[in-house]
Amino acid sequence: MSQTVSTAFIDALVRLGVTHAFGVMGGAIAPFFRAVSQSSIAYAHLRHEAGCAFAATEASLATRRPVLVFTTSGPGLTNALTGMLAARWEGAQVILVSAGTSAAQRGRVATQETRPGDVSGEAFHFATTLEHPAQLSAIVSQLATGLGRASGFVAHVNLPIEMQMAPAAPVRLVARSASLPMCSQEVIRRHAAMLAQHSLAIWIGHGARHAAAEVRALAEATDARVMCTPRAKGVFPENHPQFLGVTGVGGHPDVDAMLVEDRPVYTLVLGTRLGESSSFWSPELRPSEAFIHVDVDPSAFGVAYPEAATHGVVADVGPYCAALLAALSPRQTSQLHGMRSLERPTPRTGGPVRPQQLFAEIQRVVVEGSDAWVMAESGNSFCWANHLLQFSAPGRYRVSTGWGSMGHAPTGVVGAALARGGKAFALVGDGAMMMLNELHAAVQHGADAVWIVLNDAGYLMCQQGMQAMGWTPFSCELPRVDFVALARAVGADGERVETEAEVAGALRRALAAKGPRVIDVRVDPAELPPSGRRNRSLMQQGYDHGGR
Repeated sequence: MSQTVSTAFIDALVRLGVTHAFGVMGGAIAPFFRAVSQSSIAYAHLRHEAGCAFAATEASLATRRPVLVFTTSGPGLTNALTGMLAARWEGAQVILVSAGTSAAQRGRVATQETRPGDVSGEAFHFATTLEHPAQLSAIVSQLATGLGRASGFVAHVNLPIEMQMAPAAPVRLVARSASLPMCSQEVIRRHAAMLAQHSLAIWIGHGARHAAAEVRALAEATDARVMCTPRAKGVFPENHPQFLGVTGVGGHPDVDAMLVEDRPVYTLVLGTRLGESSSFWSPELRPSEAFIHVDVDPSAFGVAYPEAATHGVVADVGPYCAALLAALSPRQTSQLHGMRSLERPTPRTGGPVRPQQLFAEIQRVVVEGSDAWVMAESGNSFCWANHLLQFSAPGRYRVSTGWGSMGHAPTGVVGAALARGGKAFALVGDGAMMMLNELHAAVQHGADAVWIVLNDAGYLMCQQGMQAMGWTPFSCELPRVDFVALARAVGADGERVETEAEVAGALRRALAAKGPRVIDVRVDPAELPPSGRRNRSLMQQGYDHGGR
């Protein structure tokens, strides 16, 4: 047998649909990495394993394909865990292959010793260690089955050093068919009868992102009022007259007021768990009668609003909406619930730049003037983006409000740019940009990525949160960083923006340029982002009880 475990495994991964890989070299993973480099998989050698996992997450979501991450043993593996948890939260398909200590050396203080079971738990849907080449076919079968899940799949395969070069037979890949869950026609008829005479609201989540056409058809046929979570921006056009706004982090509080004034009898929840970052568990968003909650994961039902009646439906959102639409009788529609207008402030001549004006120009130049992928980083960046940007189609906006790891967007943007072969923008704070970025790797691999840095010389969200709680802010200031100089130091390019008149030109030049580019924007720290509800949620969870 001329094949090794590494080459046989990689051949199987290619047949499973893997086209991209992100990893960091290490001695213990060298044989596997060499096999990756000799395969058809486009690989990027990055600078930190967490960056690899974030990049793989965004590459997977951009292409709807599984993506490989490879790391060495010990800290190489543990460094990747935060990003792998993010991949699971985001519904990506990511397979992590890490090195492990060979069986004969375990317990003998091997360098970076890593044993079976050292890392498991909530990060992975499937985790195993390959101890004999004969196990490879069974492991690949488990991966093939997992990749058929409708809600993402995150796996970890630990390859001991001795196994990577061991002879192996070719893996026979059994064809799989992804079966999407669907409820019965009896349930559809019952729901159609419930909705026939009553007002309806539709609450869209990230799990509905592949069913935009079906969701829109159902909403327009029922004259439903539509709202979405931050991760679902664009699934339903935000400039549509039936769209009320965004809920959750950076959302629009007037959505609550509109639903209180005219409370729907039923709310159809599509592909969201309605957690804190999506709803803040606001009682104003509850329907008067019940939620009809559609999700491929039954554990989502009744969790965020345990006090509300919930009719759970285990089904894929697209087929469910199509079946429900077919069962409903046409009704007179008005589609006049009120179109949400864009906030476009008048530019001022001096600096610093107000975030409202920066995002108005991002909307005009980037969102409306290109097909670029846009990501917003945890913190004030995603509060402003969720609140101010509008998307009319799915698949262009990414935000991780639930897991919300700093460093996700500054590294994930590289994965998105490389995997989609086009422009990708990351909207990030200076704190996040210094915490973790893959700017140097972007230069090496020619990623068409742009970082727009909201540079306020501090952890501004933390400072503003402390002030909202009545505290005197502490430990929030940071030394000012020249991100243009940083970009040029590693081989990229960029420009500094100090006034609002300079914003549009900088964005247009970034769109036209090739390769990685940084726009260092000196933003006004006096402007308050739409993050008040997050602060209130923290206080309600216990901050109020400790005194001030």
